[in-house]
Amino acid sequence: MTIKETIKERHTVRKYKNIPISSNLIELLNKRIAKNNEVYGLNMVLVTENSDGINGIAKLVLAKGVNNYIVLAGTDSPALDENLGYCGADIILYAQTLGLNTWWVGGMFNAKGAKKNIQESNVKINGIIAVGYGQTQGAQHKSKSAAEISQYNGIAPQWFIDGVDALLYAPTALNKQAYMVKGVGNKVSITCNNGRFSGIDLGIGKYHFEVGAGKENFEWE
Repeated sequence: MTIKETIKERHTVRKYKNIPISSNLIELLNKRIAKNNEVYGLNMVLVTENSDGINGIAKLVLAKGVNNYIVLAGTDSPALDENLGYCGADIILYAQTLGLNTWWVGGMFNAKGAKKNIQESNVKINGIIAVGYGQTQGAQHKSKSAAEISQYNGIAPQWFIDGVDALLYAPTALNKQAYMVKGVGNKVSITCNNGRFSGIDLGIGKYHFEVGAGKENFEWE
């Protein structure tokens, strides 16, 4: 299964089976995380057989069996949230290609617990991604229409249509899908107005649009 194919297959999963992730898959995930860290200057890390990154309320109310997670961390900068969103989107879709399920935890994580697993002290943690074998494959969230989140000046080319379609499957905080994508020629701009989650959601949205549209077909403005 390719990254593009997983966009429609991947859904949020909060309850997991008590099955350890194999050492082979852990190695593959760590390589993917390391690559993203190198390119974008981040400090993300995979934590296994540990649940201290999930807060108590989430454990009691929503989550079950979350024993593996990825810490979304990096040195604080204006681009940090967008980079974490972009790279996190790459990781959750990659995990799906490996037969794993994920849950992007943006508001119910335990920053203090998660930070114990980061060697660098001067970093900001802005969420975690639970990963493992889900009890179910999850379900698609209610979605806006393409017309509600996009505009194209003229007749939209197929790559733009495909990019918007992929964007509609992007996980966003509170499922708000607060995007607006505009295109003219091969130039595309995207904004996201979702309060304190805007940066993360913008990065997630950019990644999804690029996968759907094909990076070779357009340029970001």
